[in-house]
Amino acid sequence: MTENMAGEATGTTIAARIFAWGVTFVTFAFLINNILTFWFGFPGFLQFVRGNGGATALGLIQALIYLAALAGAVILVLRDTNRSLRLECLSLYAVTAYIIRASFWAVLLVGLADMTVSFLRVEGLLPTVFGEDLAKELGRSAFRGPFVHYPLIVVAMIIAALTRSLAFIWLALLVVVAELLIVFARFIFSYEQAFMGDLVRFWYGALFLFASAYTLIEEGHVRVDVLYSGFQDRNKGLVNMVGSVVLGILLCVVILATGMWGKSNVINSPLLSYEVSQSGFGMYVKYLMSGFLAIFAVSMMVQFCGYFLEGLADYRGDPDKRKLESDPVH
Repeated sequence: MTENMAGEATGTTIAARIFAWGVTFVTFAFLINNILTFWFGFPGFLQFVRGNGGATALGLIQALIYLAALAGAVILVLRDTNRSLRLECLSLYAVTAYIIRASFWAVLLVGLADMTVSFLRVEGLLPTVFGEDLAKELGRSAFRGPFVHYPLIVVAMIIAALTRSLAFIWLALLVVVAELLIVFARFIFSYEQAFMGDLVRFWYGALFLFASAYTLIEEGHVRVDVLYSGFQDRNKGLVNMVGSVVLGILLCVVILATGMWGKSNVINSPLLSYEVSQSGFGMYVKYLMSGFLAIFAVSMMVQFCGYFLEGLADYRGDPDKRKLESDPVH
């Protein structure tokens, strides 16, 4: 196979596409296996590899998930070997956009619902609205998570599939409105509850972490350098391509590995225990905020895979360079 500028099948193009989709699919396979291991008691992929007794059947399933991820990446690429790097990176950007779009709707719905439940609980209205038994259950994070938060997250995923707006402007506006309500309630009505501050932190944390991948799509992150801005497109592509792998993808691997490798790690532990803050009658969303790190790492991982392909296309001088909504900030 020979190189060309139009995106026809080349060894480099196919290998790069398989690498990008392979990393993406293996990342999702890791998340699936993490859930199977720590939520459903599967032995884990490594237990199967080590040949520990009793881990054969379930461990084999987890091993096959990784193999299916790699095979899926190869099949996806070989189904259309003439697909250009430009188009492939746009497909990866679309995956990133869906993840952060679903995450936005999730924090919006969960935040409003949990704030409402927390307000009713603080004011002693929960038994009146839901009855004594359900009110007691809603006072437990282990109940509120599976029966209130997770269904709303599923609804958010459906909404994200039906809409295309990322809506970060609206999330930023909601953070401002929530903070403004705290000011009005405190200084005008002398009223303040823990859930009000929890809501601001919940939404602000989501805005800060979820918007990172979108900002990378539009090259809106500040580059602190004295060399890159003066490079030609070819050299910029090389820097972005190498940086995406060496600095970007590896950073995301470190976050996921250190946060989710074991049951007591910083991401898994709060999620498994439905950890809440010490504020008593505040919102029960602290455990979800630890999951923000996982969403950040996964969305940035997929985004860096797309950025890698785009960098390679720029390095080769492929046509149809993507137009950004705004000029990069240097």
